[in-house]
Amino acid sequence: MSTPKSIIISSDHADIKLRQTIATHVEAQGHTVLDIGPTTTESTHYPKHGQAAAERVASSEFDLGILLCGTGQGIMMAANKVAGIRCGVCSDTFSARMIRQHNDANMLSMGARVIGEGLALDVVDAFLSADFEGGRHATRVAMIEGEPAV
Repeated sequence: MSTPKSIIISSDHADIKLRQTIATHVEAQGHTVLDIGPTTTESTHYPKHGQAAAERVASSEFDLGILLCGTGQGIMMAANKVAGIRCGVCSDTFSARMIRQHNDANMLSMGARVIGEGLALDVVDAFLSADFEGGRHATRVAMIEGEPAV
């Protein structure tokens, strides 16, 4: 297992069961999890949930974040509006590992209507077990963050 991390997780109304399953799975691995997503299926707006989680990762209150919405795209876009957030949508383990290793992603987004529970848990595991490789990737991440190209 990787070093235990603090993880914040959220979603919109469509993804409560998968979000809770992921939270339980991540906690069982020894990570600390805070679930700030809705608890009822009453319609809610994914941008506010993505932003709320992203702000807490950007402030360093949490190491990483996991987000869900129907496709994973909208909540990812909302999270990426927060300075310092690098969130990617993944529905495969290779991409989840690479966004950590090459892009130093601090948030993962998934589409609950795109990915099944078993694969979602594998994607989460790939994301959480990977570490940023630095090196040439650090230059590129700096460019993403708005620093001039070297």
